Amino acid sequence: MAAPCTENNHKQGKLEFVLDVPFPSSREASIALQSLSPDREPRKGGISKELTVSGCTLSVRWRADEARILRVSVGSFMDHLSLVMETMEAFGPPVSVTTQTVSSTMT
Repeated sequence: MAAPCTENNHKQGKLEFVLDVPFPSSREASIALQSLSPDREPRKGGISKELTVSGCTLSVRWRADEARILRVSVGSFMDHLSLVMETMEAFGPPVSVTTQTVSSTMT
């Protein structure tokens, strides 16, 4: 879900875009956060990106000086997010450490 630009940022000439991505579990949201967090913006100024997890939802907030920079950053992020989600789907839901330990001690 995307959120509109806030009034405060609009007065400062900043563009803002917020994306909430629901996941089936909080574990999967955390895995996505860990996978996507290392990607820093290549440009030093003009844009910032903040990733957080709340429950089963990954939230991403961008703030940018120019629409072009924002568009490129969001597009790149969506490509990476798609790859992370496809990978999670291909390997199935994450196995908890406790389940894995119990299974290996029983065999």
